[in-house]
Amino acid sequence: MEAARAAARTRNTYLSAQYHRIAARRGSKRAAVAVAHTILVIAYHILRRGTTYQELGGEYFDRRSQDQLVKRLAKRLGKLGYEVVPTEEAA
Repeated sequence: MEAARAAARTRNTYLSAQYHRIAARRGSKRAAVAVAHTILVIAYHILRRGTTYQELGGEYFDRRSQDQLVKRLAKRLGKLGYEVVPTEEAA
């Protein structure tokens, strides 16, 4: 649990992003338990496979579901009084 709380305070890491996502919905204690579980799973796989930890980064969840991110941010701006019309960006 102490390692989970420390990981939540780091900047731009997968574990920090996971903590903040869960804490917003479920609360800080449950988020800490979830991050502690994730740390255990990571340690298990590192020991089992003999590999190194690959940090996914703090933007992992945003990259994974960009459509949901756009909808969520447009909704937040709408609540602040702005009208937002998402458009497709040319790649």
